[in-house]
Amino acid sequence: MSQLQLGVYPLSYEEVNDPLTLREKIYPDMRHNYYWSKDFSPEFYIAQAKAGFIAVTDVFEGHELLLPEIQFSYTLLYFEDLHISTKVRKILKKHCPKLHIGTDIIPIARKIQHYHKNCWLTDTYLQTLLATQHNDDNFQLMTAYIEEGGELIAGEIGYVIGNVYTSLSGFSCRQKRYCNYGTTQLVLLAHYLQTHGFAFWNLGQSYMPYKFSLGAKQYERQKFLELWYDNT
Repeated sequence: MSQLQLGVYPLSYEEVNDPLTLREKIYPDMRHNYYWSKDFSPEFYIAQAKAGFIAVTDVFEGHELLLPEIQFSYTLLYFEDLHISTKVRKILKKHCPKLHIGTDIIPIARKIQHYHKNCWLTDTYLQTLLATQHNDDNFQLMTAYIEEGGELIAGEIGYVIGNVYTSLSGFSCRQKRYCNYGTTQLVLLAHYLQTHGFAFWNLGQSYMPYKFSLGAKQYERQKFLELWYDNT
């Protein structure tokens, strides 16, 4: 399996743990963002996350691969920039939804898999996330969700490194009566992160309009990495 076939380079545990390789080879290379690995170990996953990658999965020639991405740009929310729409304000005032924070990722993952067909959050990926639990003191999975009558309405999975929360994936119920609850969950999560002293929220890729509607801003890779290492 060659890098030319994949169009991306292989990435090893040793490389993501070597500051010199990251600083001189990987970070300055603005031609490449995705890398691939067959290593689904929790140690590799945590190492690439700490290096600023955000990983998804894909299948190539029958092999499921982890695809860590060191993005060209990142979307970050500083909480003083949070924008709350009129519709969300009405939901907060009228229904007073409560945000639940936890570490049990399985119920949220099942909802994500249900709502997102051909989802990159595969069972293999899920098992890797589960294996990271209690593996490193500076890596913690986190869920944030709204429920009603015991039913999950909107939620997401992410992780905490240092004073930064990074989103991985989420879902929101598509029933008409829960319109805008996905955005409401995001607003409540921003309030939670601000209250608990987080430096900023890493929302990852910068092509999704809803992130900017929240007040997030785009930061190029080099600037992101400065902010990332200052706070993780």
